Order: sequence, then structure tokens, then C-alpha cells
Amino acid sequence: MPALEQITISPQLTFDALVAGEPGAPLVLLLHGFAESMHCWRAQVTALGDMGYRAIAPSQRGYSPGARPNPREFSHYLIDRLIDDALAIAAASGYGEARFHLVGHDWGGSIAWGLADRCHERLASLTILSRPHPNAFNRALHMSDGEQASRSRHHKAFLEPDAADVVLADDGKWLRDRLIANGVPTEAIERHLAVLGNKDAMEAALAWYRARGAVRGPLGPIRVPTLYIWGDADDTVGRVAAEGTRDFVAAPYQFEVLPGVGHFAADQAPDRVSELLLAHIAAHPD
Repeated sequence: MPALEQITISPQLTFDALVAGEPGAPLVLLLHGFAESMHCWRAQVTALGDMGYRAIAPSQRGYSPGARPNPREFSHYLIDRLIDDALAIAAASGYGEARFHLVGHDWGGSIAWGLADRCHERLASLTILSRPHPNAFNRALHMSDGEQASRSRHHKAFLEPDAADVVLADDGKWLRDRLIANGVPTEAIERHLAVLGNKDAMEAALAWYRARGAVRGPLGPIRVPTLYIWGDADDTVGRVAAEGTRDFVAAPYQFEVLPGVGHFAADQAPDRVSELLLAHIAAHPD
């Protein structure tokens, strides 16, 4: 089972993290998205540790109580700061300038795409769940059919001043309904709510949207071996954006479609995600 550890990267930033495997083994850093937490990676962290890797899945900036700068100052939650966190967590875990494997889902995927663009030489492999390459996403978002724009309409609602209260109302009904609709098991939902189901954490999580920290400018071609996993029942990412991601990867690329799986694949199909991830990492050792 994964251990719960704390990783400090500065006097103001201490992250909770699920960790497995021996220190010094090849690092796999796993970044979660909204509306989940480090717990979405429990199965993958366990599988990676069992296979000889050092797996670290932090609850990211704002989600960890010890790494929660004032969410009213949106500059604390810009994408560059979130990318810096990922690199600093790797360094604080003993990996300095070493290459490592990076995994990201949803917002964690946005960070992973940005890091791969900015520091491709640091990565041995890249695995993304759900989140398309930003160029593919933006291209789909502006298509005349409005299909991807409709799927992403909840982003605007998260900018409203009362968004945290709305999402947390009635014992987190919005969160529960969203996760249940995507096949997330009840036990996993309770773990995520234990992290995210309070006003302070939710305001910080929504600050990511309010800071508009997602990668919106065009990225260069990704030069890291990439595995992209997309569930064809994902209610926020359509097929055009998912399939279009291959246009923006200039390295070995694998696109895996999970039939009937929704947005939260690591929780909904943990065994299949772990199988694909382990095979990809083994094919591209550091």
C-alpha cells in the first residue's frame, strides 16, 4: 500500500503525497486533476512501487493544506508556478536534474504538457489521461460546431464568486454527482472529498481556473515518448480534440481509447490504466 508522506519545497509549500517504492529507483511523478486528489493514483502508485519504481503522487498546490497560498491572489496559481512545483517536488525527493517519468490527468495533464514543452530533456516518458494536447484542445474549442465548447462550458461557471459554495452545497452534491456519473467508486469519492470537500481547499482548487493557468498559448511539438489515454465516454473531452493530439507529438506516440470509460479513468479503470502505464514506461526507460 502507498505511504502518506510530506514533501517540502520551500518554507511555505509542503505537499501531502502518496508514495511507494524505494528512494533512488526510477521516479514516476503523477499529477492529479479536478475534482480529485492524489488518491486517484492509489492503484497506479501501488503497481509502480511493486515493479521497482519510485512513485510519487502529490496533492497539488491548494489541495495540500501546507501548500495553499492565498487563492484570492490568482498569480499564485498560474501554470508556470504549477510546473515549477512539479520540478521542485522531484528535486526535493532526491532527483535533482535526473530524468523521470511524468503522468498527468486533467489539470495535471495540462501541467504535464507544459512541462514536456518547457523541459523535455528532463522526461524519459510522458503519460496523459483525458487532457488533449493544448493545441488540439484549442483547435477543437474554436470549431464552428461548438461541440467541444459545450463540453467545456463548466469552466465559466467556476469563475463565479460563489462557485465554491455551489459545488460544496448539500454535502458536495455537485462533486458527488459528477464523480458518480463517471463511474468513480464510492470509496474513491470519499477519499477525494476528504481532501477537497471543504471551503478552503475548494477555493484554492478553483483558483487554478480563475488564474486561467491552463496552457492557452500554442506549444511546440512534444519531443517526449507519449502515451495518451482517453475514455470514449468522457463528458468533457470530445473525440476531435482527443484524436487531434497526435498532430502535436513529434516522438513515439500511443493513443489508447478506453471504451465506455469516462473522464476519471484512473479511478474507473485502474487495472487497465496501470497496465498501459507500466508498459509505456518499460518501453522508454530513463
